[in-house]
Amino acid sequence: MCVAIGAKLLDRLLKRQIRIGRLDLTYPDGGKIIYGQRTAVPVRAQIKDARWIGRILRNPELRVGEAYMDGALTLCDRSIYHLLDLVWTNIYGDDGTAQNRGSAWLSRMMQGPNPPSRARRNVAHHYDLGDALYRLFLDDDMQYSCAYFARPDMSLDEAQAAKKAHIARKLAIKPGHRVLDIGSGWGGLALGLARLGASDVLGITLSSEQLATARKRATEQGLGNQVHFELADYRSLDGQFDRIVSVGMLEHVGARHYSEYFARIARLLSDDGVALIHTIGRTTPPGVTNPWIDKYIFPGGYIPALSELMRHIEQLRLHVLDIEVLRLHYAETLRAWRKRFLDNADQAAALYDERFVRMWDFYLSGSELSFRHGDHVVFQLQLGRRQDAVPLVRDYLYLRSPQDAATAANSAATQRV
Repeated sequence: MCVAIGAKLLDRLLKRQIRIGRLDLTYPDGGKIIYGQRTAVPVRAQIKDARWIGRILRNPELRVGEAYMDGALTLCDRSIYHLLDLVWTNIYGDDGTAQNRGSAWLSRMMQGPNPPSRARRNVAHHYDLGDALYRLFLDDDMQYSCAYFARPDMSLDEAQAAKKAHIARKLAIKPGHRVLDIGSGWGGLALGLARLGASDVLGITLSSEQLATARKRATEQGLGNQVHFELADYRSLDGQFDRIVSVGMLEHVGARHYSEYFARIARLLSDDGVALIHTIGRTTPPGVTNPWIDKYIFPGGYIPALSELMRHIEQLRLHVLDIEVLRLHYAETLRAWRKRFLDNADQAAALYDERFVRMWDFYLSGSELSFRHGDHVVFQLQLGRRQDAVPLVRDYLYLRSPQDAATAANSAATQRV
């Protein structure tokens, strides 16, 4: 694309789209154009390389992030977060109406199969970057999933502890339970469930880095005989479990494999068992994965619509006991992660390089905005083989402690006819 033509097309596009806020954009030839409201506080950006104009116009969802990573797109006095927030508000709108969407068929065709070998490679791409990186921005328990802000003044550590307690209440763990944690991460949830009385907890992961840390933590906490962690794919498991939990793992399963995933859960769950599936979801019909996220952050990942999940659950002998939608909780989680990451940006650059820091700044910024302004939420699906596997009213979810919830569940069980 001719540079002059590309600049004109970009100028025309931005004049039409930027209505709220203000963008001051400096072009490669030094010319500056103001877009939007002149009285607003400006976001000042610069495109330093003319070749990137055509690239951005042809594929903005991929190329804007790449331009920022490579230093071809820079911000003068504000951050990439402010630029993405401006773009999201103007082009996508608060309801995300212009986001890339498609049919369930399209999402499956674009994603392709996800056999165990590919699943392990995809997990290693992100989760085997090293514990040192994740310790820069996660809470002390290394929870790399949506926190639960039961109060707006909670710290990140408090909100992650509240998330684990909320999940434990939904599982209603009782002494003697055998528990499976699919996608156990660094082991914090599995270890917490063991402390609540579960007699045998198996955590599985595809990340060798996470596995080593989880096993070390189990030994250090004196739970090595009660909690076991394995490098395993969920499709390889057999046996029966009283409780099954999966947090932040379904996003890596792939739309082609939902039937297989839920069928395996149904097969592994005991007759009076409870499963809790915690996953990022979309509030729109099925769509496709953002190409920048797929290339650089979560290869093979896909965020499902609720309709895509329910059609598979309905075909199995599983009852939906409860569905909860956590809306802005992940936006607040990501905001806390990004602040911590940027506070430790020098250490992240020492581990990798400045380009990596810009890549993760873009990832954390864009992800937060997808929850704050877009169509992303978190679904918690509570499933069981029996309708009376948990109490009939939701009061037990808001008791003082998970132990109280287990007592309530046990009381409900004794009242079954």
